[in-house]
Formats: sequence, structure tokens, C-alpha cells
Amino acid sequence: MTADTLAFLPFHADELAAQALAGKGAGRAPIRPFMPEQHREFFSLLPYLFTATLDERGWPVASVLTGPYGFVTSPDPTTLRIAARPRLDDPAASGFTVGAEIGLLGLDMTTRRRNRANGHIVSSGDGLDVRITQSFGNCAQYIQVRAPVPRPVAAAVTAEIVEGLDASARTVIARADTLFVASRSRRELGAEGGLDMSHRGGRPGFVRVADNRLTIPDFRGNRFFNTLGNLLGDPRASLLFVDFDSGDLLQLQGTVTIDWQPGGVTGAERLWQIDVERLWRRRDVFPFRWRFGDYAPTTLATGTW
Repeated sequence: MTADTLAFLPFHADELAAQALAGKGAGRAPIRPFMPEQHREFFSLLPYLFTATLDERGWPVASVLTGPYGFVTSPDPTTLRIAARPRLDDPAASGFTVGAEIGLLGLDMTTRRRNRANGHIVSSGDGLDVRITQSFGNCAQYIQVRAPVPRPVAAAVTAEIVEGLDASARTVIARADTLFVASRSRRELGAEGGLDMSHRGGRPGFVRVADNRLTIPDFRGNRFFNTLGNLLGDPRASLLFVDFDSGDLLQLQGTVTIDWQPGGVTGAERLWQIDVERLWRRRDVFPFRWRFGDYAPTTLATGTW
């Protein structure tokens, strides 16, 4: 057993409970309290970084920071330096303060590579320094290939607060093949838990919309159950949908219930539903147009409603 293996952190109690309910688990969690060199180099290759922070009510908010290639650097194995801050119109903006928890997801949609890092913001000015307490990689499943093409965006935007899922939001969600989910562990877990930012993918239409409830199939993954474990302890969640054609972002919050029985969609091992309570629409803020490449092979093996 190597020193690197000995450094692995355990799953927290709710992740273990989720694994038990699902009837499967990953055994040892390849989660480290530092970033390996390849992860540190990976983050510096990205022009965007997906984030999970808390709002003033203690709810997770899913968002994304952007900058030129290299705007994220790692001066040492437990630090990420991010040369960006959220826009003032971002409902997540209030959570980017010194001492606050943060979950980070680096995802290269051109290569299907992704790594996650969770920690605390330790300095804040023109950018952020994050002290990393959890670092781990994820597999390439359900990631659709897209190439970003930089473009100008609106300088001033007001986040539109939407009461319920209106027709425009339903259209974006119904055609989505990708979403991002922010979750938090319950406070009782202390340093073992924290915030987490994750990715879900499927064929367009894999998210079902009914009234103000979204139903999301949970396909076979890495068996860590980070997200569902968090949601067992604290059912509050936030989703981010990116309109890859327009640059619009949908950010929503709601309460999750989990159905541990398979069904509904080909490939779904379980379902989870989120009852939407708050929704923000921000138009023309993601500074890329996207050239679609192809669907992941694992995506093509799944179905829709």
C-alpha cells in the first residue's frame, strides 16, 4: 500500500448510508486531502470552473466562474488560486467570502476529463484563494463533447427571478443533456463533509418536468454517492442549466426526495426529484458559444422519458 493510498479520506456517514440503500459502493474512497500534480495542472487548462457555495439562508447555489485559460492556478498542493469573482448579478455572489465553504468542479468538455475539489475560501480580493481539504477525480461517463468558442457577453445583467418554472425555463430544461448540482452535507458531519459540485448528463429530455418538479434519473456512476449522500442528510440542492446556444444560465434551488427503485428511463438505477422553490434566469452571461461534438457512449446507452 503506497503513501498516496494511505492518504485517502473515508466516505462520510451519509455517503455510506446512500451506498447501502443503493446496494453498492466503491469500497475505499480515492479522496485526498491535497491535489495530486496532475489535478493541479488540469485546473490551469480550463476557462471556466463550476462552483457550489451557500447563500444567506444556508442553501447551496450552483454557479460558474470564467476567465482566460490559466485563470486557475495552484501554487501548492492544498491551494487553488482563482483570478475571478462572480458577477454582481449572480445569486451565488454573497457566498464568496473569506471563511466560506466552497465546492469546485473542473470539467473539460473537449476531453471529458473532470476533477473535483472542496475546501474553504481563505482570501478574497480581485480573486479567490481556496484551501483544499478534499480532492478527487471522476470518470468520463455521460459527458457530452463540446468545444468552447469565446464571445463577448452583456456587460450589465439583472438576474430575473422567476416564480415557478415558466415556459422558457421548461424549454431549456427539456432539451438539456447536461446539468450541474450543488449539495451540502449536514452540519453534524463537520470536517468530514462540506459542499460539493457535481455533474449529471443524459440524452436531451432526460430530465422530466411536471409542474414545479423535476425528475432526474440516476445512472450508474462511480459509486461514491457524494451527491445523494449529501442529500440524505440535507435535502436542499441547487441546479445549474447552461443554454449552450444562447449563453443563458438557469440557477434554481429546491428540496430533493430520492426514489431508490430503478425505473422510468432506460439505464436509471434510481430517481431523484427536486421540487423547485427559487429560480433565477441570467441571459447572455456565459462567454462562450459551443461547437457540439458527440454524446458519450454511456449517454447513448440510456433513454429518455
